[in-house]
Amino acid sequence: MKMQPPLTIRFEQRGAVAWITLNRPDAMNALSETMCAELRDVTERCERDPAIRVIVLTGAGRAFCAGADLKGVFESSAGDPGPSDPMGEFLDLVGGMMDRLRVCPKPTIAALNGLTMAGGLELAMACDLIIAAESARIGDAHANFGVFPGAGGAAILPRRIGATAAKYLLFTGDTMPARELVPLGLVNRVVPDAELVSEVEKIALRIASKSPLVLRRMKQVVADGLEQPQASALRLERLVLDAHRHSHDIQEGLAAFVGKRTPDFKGY
Repeated sequence: MKMQPPLTIRFEQRGAVAWITLNRPDAMNALSETMCAELRDVTERCERDPAIRVIVLTGAGRAFCAGADLKGVFESSAGDPGPSDPMGEFLDLVGGMMDRLRVCPKPTIAALNGLTMAGGLELAMACDLIIAAESARIGDAHANFGVFPGAGGAAILPRRIGATAAKYLLFTGDTMPARELVPLGLVNRVVPDAELVSEVEKIALRIASKSPLVLRRMKQVVADGLEQPQASALRLERLVLDAHRHSHDIQEGLAAFVGKRTPDFKGY
């Protein structure tokens, strides 16, 4: 059966890189129920496709993502909820989508083309790397509307930029230029607006040339190691190395080094 084209995102595969574009520009790419479901599904599809080695997430128009669709949230929470809980179901969908992206075994890059707020910031933090356009502004607006974050705003942001800086963004609802968040460790690089796509593509292709197996294992050890004491994290790293020593990719990489040729990594 032929798949229906997505309604709220655009998908393009450029070689080994998947480009996913949030495509609700008139709504500043606000996260709707449909968009969250489509993002979850396309992430799972990219995971299963061995030809895709890197995933890039960006936005159409002036915003990367301005957060959740507050109009939809209000309508779902107004009145007597009865036996159902539409708002709770939406929050579960948002959280599940971001969890899917966060644990995706393939490297993910958020290419921030413009305003990145609240749920949009949480979505960006679900990615491994954040590259921003010079004009991009980043903030958290949950408190402006009496909404509590539920996908990392209060839980993950302090781990990225420290409690004091995170509380400033959370409490004030202000936005900051992306460049000011580079020293704090939230944003990896800021590039001129006109060069965002080309610069992200260069980075993505460079990553895609590496061993998928190494990247997957690195990503897992980084994630698991941060939740453990340093000594435990080092033991975990050694265990993974012991398993990796028997892989095709390490043998191929070493042979390519000795033979002065480009390695042909397979991901196993």
